[in-house]
Amino acid sequence: MADGPLLDRVAGPDAEGRRVDVVVSGWLGEPRSRTQQRLDAGEVAVDGRPAPKNRRVHAGERLVVAVPPAPPAAAPPPPVPVRWRDEHLVVVAKPADLVVHAGAGVRGATLVDALLAAGVPLARVGDPDRPGVVHRLDRGTSGLLVLATSEAAHRGLSAALEARTVERAYTAISDGVPDPPAATIDAPLARSVASRTRFAVDPSGRRAVTRYDVIEAFGRAALLDLRLETGRTHQIRVHLAAVGHPVAGDLTYGASPVLAAALGLDRPALHARRLAFTHPVTGEPVEIDEPLPPDLTAALSHLRTNT
Repeated sequence: MADGPLLDRVAGPDAEGRRVDVVVSGWLGEPRSRTQQRLDAGEVAVDGRPAPKNRRVHAGERLVVAVPPAPPAAAPPPPVPVRWRDEHLVVVAKPADLVVHAGAGVRGATLVDALLAAGVPLARVGDPDRPGVVHRLDRGTSGLLVLATSEAAHRGLSAALEARTVERAYTAISDGVPDPPAATIDAPLARSVASRTRFAVDPSGRRAVTRYDVIEAFGRAALLDLRLETGRTHQIRVHLAAVGHPVAGDLTYGASPVLAAALGLDRPALHARRLAFTHPVTGEPVEIDEPLPPDLTAALSHLRTNT
């Protein structure tokens, strides 16, 4: 970092009568818009006084451009609870409102950032923004996620997911009570033509299969157990919305904001509660269950005491 100012120069006759933003941008060799940002931030002084960008320069005046302040340090990644780990795999309990990996429109620390900051050596296979990632949870979904820390595990987990030999069970609170109380939703999904951030049932899409069971009914909502046979983006959310009972709190897919407010939900009430699979390297069985987080426990308590 420079010890003195970025620029300290006396204007010559060639600068007489020219705007300060034009003069300084020429001296620094930068776009005038960047110089104007410096002027707006008070980083440019003429004879010791901050200058507006439309000020005219006179020969003999001293122009000083301060070194801009360093950007604030990025917030440290949030800690992520580790539920199981060996030299090949790590299973974590992802909090709600945490994005799994970097991507378009993602700001702030991600789950991958948190694990790397904690010294977890995620497998560097495929997309560099997604080290170790073989499946994902939506930002608003809490619960269990397995990531690979070795290339062999990454290959094996990817193959197991493709072969549908990984058991993934979810708990959700639905908006209303699905009828029948147990069913399989087999409906293909594709990106919505109305919104590129959403998905929809579409005959031209990829096959998606979700099984649900109503565990407890409350009249205006229900507690569901869900099993994935495929793993499409937003699959559970879109399938439940398609049968008229979106995940409670999922305003993106038509859930009632009134019910969400009554239950204190600021995210979809969806939780990845169980992962079970054969270890792709050692062959041992791995089975992990994760209890509901406090916000969903509180929502259930409200339903049970107000139904």
